[in-house]
Amino acid sequence: MNLHEYQGKEILSSFGVRIQRGIVAQNAQDAVVAAKHLTSETGTSWYVVKAQIHAGGRGKGGGVKLAKNLQEVEEIAGQIIGMNLITPQTSAAGKKVHQVLIAEDVYYPGESETSEFYMSVLLNRSTGRNMIMYSTEGGMDIETVAEETPHLIFTEEIDPTVGLLPFQARRIAFNLGLSGNAFKEMTKFVSNLYTAYVKSDSSLFEINPVLKTSDNKILAVDAKVTIDDNSLFRHKNYVDLRDVREESAIEVEAGELGLNYVDLDGNVGCMVNGAGLAMATMDLIKQAGGEPANFLDVGGTADAARVEAAFKIILKDPAVKAILINIFGGIVRCDRVAQGVIDAYKNMGTINVPIIVRLQGTNADIAKELIDNSGLAVLSATEFQEAADKVQQVLA
Repeated sequence: MNLHEYQGKEILSSFGVRIQRGIVAQNAQDAVVAAKHLTSETGTSWYVVKAQIHAGGRGKGGGVKLAKNLQEVEEIAGQIIGMNLITPQTSAAGKKVHQVLIAEDVYYPGESETSEFYMSVLLNRSTGRNMIMYSTEGGMDIETVAEETPHLIFTEEIDPTVGLLPFQARRIAFNLGLSGNAFKEMTKFVSNLYTAYVKSDSSLFEINPVLKTSDNKILAVDAKVTIDDNSLFRHKNYVDLRDVREESAIEVEAGELGLNYVDLDGNVGCMVNGAGLAMATMDLIKQAGGEPANFLDVGGTADAARVEAAFKIILKDPAVKAILINIFGGIVRCDRVAQGVIDAYKNMGTINVPIIVRLQGTNADIAKELIDNSGLAVLSATEFQEAADKVQQVLA
């Protein structure tokens, strides 16, 4: 579950991580009220107006701007709220901005120069350990840094049996070139950040940039936080942070129906039971000259109602030119799935895209006979390659 910047910062702050303070606003008038309140709390006279969407690169799309007075706060907030913000991480249509964060100015002049760093906490899947990735090149896309200056990216892996050790936090501060109070601040920042990551059951914390202010404080200027959905039963207070406006409407509907669905950009709809088989099916479609339009795992109970619901979800995508159903009958019998396909087809009326059904496993022969004798415009297959050939035929 992805969070907005202001929500991620609230979690960070609750674990003692210093943040750039801000107040969220739903319209231009609220933005002015927020700015006034922020001034009374922090003393700031300049403000940063930040679009709140689930995508990075907001500044490049015009979603992050500096306001030097209250009039500019109102004008800029009015421009950003309601716009379709296009960034390198959104589709060509962009994402509609429903709210902005009015944040304090933390780039004030002082005894030293400000410095920006990159820092993230995530799971290293190759080792099964959490790691902290960090760089002196804050404010830049980490992908660009990795490509052009990989020697400026550092990692610190954490042993899960002991957690983050003090010497590791000090090593991070040292590698970032800090000293004095900034060094002490960074070690505290890293320790609290890792604690926040573990105790919130997150799968990603990305802070870009982490700022060393002119008076040597260390704080999070941005926060990209992803919570592990599987842990939400332990964090009831995080459930309400979900903003379905930022998610695909089809994916939200599929989730409510109990389907594991991910919307993609292709032309062949997939209906599969099991995540591994679903991934293999997507490869199969690609090899056949098509592009998968979705990932859809119907699970082990592919009865008529579930199949019909999956059909309706897939057909909401106008780009779908064919549907491939690939079911392995282990827990569920293939003949029951075949009957489910037939019943769903009849209940829905005319389906204007070709359907290929590949059923393998328990009672696969009976299932193929049911499909072949149904009188419906459904093509049956038994082997993987046979299904691939039929996908290729209908696309041609």
